[in-house]
Amino acid sequence: MKLYDKAFVCRSKNAGPFQVTIDLMFNDLESYQQVMDSASFTAEGIGRLYNVAPELVAIKPFERILTVKVVLPRNSSSGSASDCDVYGSQQHFPLGNLEIE
Repeated sequence: MKLYDKAFVCRSKNAGPFQVTIDLMFNDLESYQQVMDSASFTAEGIGRLYNVAPELVAIKPFERILTVKVVLPRNSSSGSASDCDVYGSQQHFPLGNLEIE
């Protein structure tokens, strides 16, 4: 099952000019826990999806509100000539397609 099928919200946005955040929100503790326990939902796995070193991937779980924030460096700074997504709003697609066991 894909992460998109588990999270009822999967959205990305800028976190300043050099980082992007992906917010994941879940309807129930079971879905949240399944994602958090998944062998694919790790800094290493997410880093591979985004071509980023795992030590630059931050996974910030908030179990009380069934939410996870993933913070990644941007490939280019927001608004630069090489930037193709100024607002960071299209960056959730690789993570949303992640297979969750």
